[in-house]
Amino acid sequence: MKFVSIRIIRHEAVKDCGSFEVRYPGGVERFYWDDEPSRRLRPGAMTSEEALEKAKAFARAERERMK
Repeated sequence: MKFVSIRIIRHEAVKDCGSFEVRYPGGVERFYWDDEPSRRLRPGAMTSEEALEKAKAFARAERERMK
């Protein structure tokens, strides 16, 4: 089994708003979130919990793909 380095990095430039960055050997994927509903620019924007779950799911899928 080959070891694959995949990292999830939390970015929060503004309080309660940011992204989770998934770094993997094939590139980078970002999952943006905003925990303040009145500040969200898009109606379908995720909360931090939703974005983290999607980032984890993406990382797991990428790890499985690289085996």
